[in-house]
Amino acid sequence: MKVQADHDRAFEAFAEVAPRRSRVKAGAEKLSNVVTKIKPKSGFSQIVHVVLVALLPLAMYVLVRIEFAQLAALLVLLSKWRMFSVKARHWPANIRANAIDIIVGLSTVLFMNKADSQGVQFLWVILYLIWLLVIKPKSTLLWIAAQAMIGQAMGLMALFAVYNGASSAVLVLASLFISYFAARHYFSAFDETLGRTIAYIWAYFAASIVWLLSHWLIYYGVIAQPVVIISVVGYSMAGLYYLQHKDRLSKNIQRQFVIVLAAILLIIIVFSDWGDKTL
Repeated sequence: MKVQADHDRAFEAFAEVAPRRSRVKAGAEKLSNVVTKIKPKSGFSQIVHVVLVALLPLAMYVLVRIEFAQLAALLVLLSKWRMFSVKARHWPANIRANAIDIIVGLSTVLFMNKADSQGVQFLWVILYLIWLLVIKPKSTLLWIAAQAMIGQAMGLMALFAVYNGASSAVLVLASLFISYFAARHYFSAFDETLGRTIAYIWAYFAASIVWLLSHWLIYYGVIAQPVVIISVVGYSMAGLYYLQHKDRLSKNIQRQFVIVLAAILLIIIVFSDWGDKTL
């Protein structure tokens, strides 16, 4: 009888608690549905999201057209205000996470300001819109790698296109930061424990190349030689690391990468005009 009484009490307790759990679960599901509806995935909210995002490059274009490029650059920085809406200890991580987006935005402003026609400026508006709406939101491994490569290339190109008359110290320091943040962004897609160390090494390598070649600054059209060398070496190393991460890096592929990289660097060095290029 005692066992039966205990069984009955246990059943009654379960019967009393079960509805409460179901109500909690129902409430959680309802909240999840509300949040899902708020997220700008489709419908009116998606249209509002696209319009708000499109306002940034359009505002940058207007400010550059009326010769307020500094305000356009400030607008890019202000658009990242959410980085500092958390506790101060999270700021460094937020800055690293948003650095590539900031570099692309500031580079776009510089390219717009340097463009010699309204059509080219508007082309940069379209390209920046593609970055904001298509490239930046992606979070897969290949897209993150592409974001890092685009950010580094645009940052270095803008640096040497606009500030080619700056001192070597400024070029070296700016290149160091651009390369470092690009590497950190790239390795954020991998479970790499030495990502920070590799980023430091890559930044040091890029800064050393810039310091050396800034004394003989050579341009291929509008692209500076340091940008070409850093990009070729960086993309090759990134490709080798990706293949190794996917267990697809064979000795033959590794040999091909090294031969092609050496050939490109040799062509750049041999066929460059090194005369009268000292700054």
